[in-house]
Amino acid sequence: MSAMRQQFDVAERVRQVIGEAGCTQREFARRVVMDPSKLSRSLSGSRRFTVAELARIADAGNVDAGWLLGTTTDGATDGATGGGAGRADGGAAGAPRPPAPTAPPDSGRPLQIVRETVRLIAERGFHAVRVADIAAACDTSTATIHYHFPGRAELLEAAVRWCMDEDTARRAARIAEADDAREELRQLIALQAPYTERQRQQWLVWMDLWAEAARSTAIGRLHADFYQQWRRTVAEVIRRGIEQGVFRAVDPQFSALRLTALIDGLAIQVLATGPGAGGTTAEAMDIACNAYVDTELTARRSGADAAAARRSGADAAGPTADQPGP
Repeated sequence: MSAMRQQFDVAERVRQVIGEAGCTQREFARRVVMDPSKLSRSLSGSRRFTVAELARIADAGNVDAGWLLGTTTDGATDGATGGGAGRADGGAAGAPRPPAPTAPPDSGRPLQIVRETVRLIAERGFHAVRVADIAAACDTSTATIHYHFPGRAELLEAAVRWCMDEDTARRAARIAEADDAREELRQLIALQAPYTERQRQQWLVWMDLWAEAARSTAIGRLHADFYQQWRRTVAEVIRRGIEQGVFRAVDPQFSALRLTALIDGLAIQVLATGPGAGGTTAEAMDIACNAYVDTELTARRSGADAAAARRSGADAAGPTADQPGP
């Protein structure tokens, strides 16, 4: 079976799962923590599903991940969806390789390899990470690394895609906990502020990705795809906030552009110095981004509350012509 034929067959099986779910394609994308536009492109055949996405689709549809990939004939699952994902990873004896070697794995040795790759990228940068270093970190041989990932480029791309999937899943989980769009945005900001070592590690990978994107067409496309998804998520939250009345009538796309740029710039400042070294802190970044939400997006209050807010703002700004100082 050709790779293209297999890709279209996988898309057709996913369509069956969505049909059985009895919901819209957009709603199904939310259930499986996937950007709706990515799902649409994957169903049309212009983009491959990642292994992690197929595992979540299999779980949501109560089907076997191997059936989605065409490696088994029975679509029903006995509850061991993780086993299906393991077979798709090439973890079981005699099982076929996944159709896209750069897809982020979600179990077994491939996942260990990718996690160690991410750690080493954060510590040393893309260009300083060798396959031999990754093999040593995993206590295995370079032959094992190359069995799962044909080359260094595919491994680095898989590591980046894994970070992207992890970030997408965490964003969806945070949004699901919020009461309204304003709280959703606050949760997203808190998730981006590099408080923990894991958050700092992921930001270091993103910073290396930006540098690579400026020089590499392939990495540039990967970066553009992910960043469009991230900015679209922020814009959709802002749009919901406008509909809910918690945000004023702004252009969601332009506001998302400004807020994501603010997040990126402040994160770089936080990472420029270590914790406690006198630089910008994660807390300061969190406060600054939330101040943007309060001043630029939050719906204006009326009556006494608005007058109090204006007086507070005037006091903070200092004396004006209408309000002379002492």
